[in-house]
Amino acid sequence: MLKRVKMGFAPVYDEKSRILILGSFPSVQSRKKEFYYGNKQNRFWSTVCEFFGEPIPEGKEGKKEFLLRNGIALWDMVDECEIEGSKDDSIRNERTTDLKMILHKAKIEKILLNGT
Repeated sequence: MLKRVKMGFAPVYDEKSRILILGSFPSVQSRKKEFYYGNKQNRFWSTVCEFFGEPIPEGKEGKKEFLLRNGIALWDMVDECEIEGSKDDSIRNERTTDLKMILHKAKIEKILLNGT
């Protein structure tokens, strides 16, 4: 069953961000934890941290610090939508985020997409 969800997260970025990773929309677990990739089964944090040779940071603030220290901006393409659970392919009637906010402040060199 589709449910209207208005809970996209604020972007994580600063003027030193060079890589922008865009997801689709927060999962149910992420929405409960109020931060990106909150489901322990999701491999996002382990993959990104392994790439930089660092352990997975504890908590929301530790993860934000990790991203900024490594020049990574993180956001989702969808800010509000109708969605069934965490299924990206069920997203309907979405409102997309305005990437200009990040692109005007940071000198993004690469945009990576995570999700559908």
